[in-house]
Amino acid sequence: MEVILLEHLDDLGTVGQTVKVKDGYARNYLLPRKLACLATPQNLNLYRTIIEAKQKKLAKAKSAADAQAEQISIIVLEFVRKSRGQDGRLFGSVTNADVAAELQKLGYELDKKRISLSEPVKKTGEYKASIRLHPEVTAQVTIIVKSEEESENVAGK
Repeated sequence: MEVILLEHLDDLGTVGQTVKVKDGYARNYLLPRKLACLATPQNLNLYRTIIEAKQKKLAKAKSAADAQAEQISIIVLEFVRKSRGQDGRLFGSVTNADVAAELQKLGYELDKKRISLSEPVKKTGEYKASIRLHPEVTAQVTIIVKSEEESENVAGK
């Protein structure tokens, strides 16, 4: 079934794009939630102004996201966790929720679902996290994980 997207969907496409999806997906998910409409010439004419308005809104949001990405990319987040042994393995891991909480303390309201870690953070060291601010804009944040012993040694000197 061909549908016209009325919202941006990460796995499917952007606003105004015509995509072919399975009938059940369109009938049970996209159409009831008003994320898409059937791709007919009448609907294309009917939704054209709505689609153009949403595209302009997305363009403004992209420019704002670009500016925010520049600010976020210089941030270095530091976490102190308990670890065991010399190999630096942590008792708990640093998750995307932890990163979101730290960024919230700095004044950035970001959903934890928009944050993805390049690899699971289960050892001390330096890691990168990608933050999806806009469908076309991502920012990289540096995460440094230290053990409690390391931070005590630095603070004690």
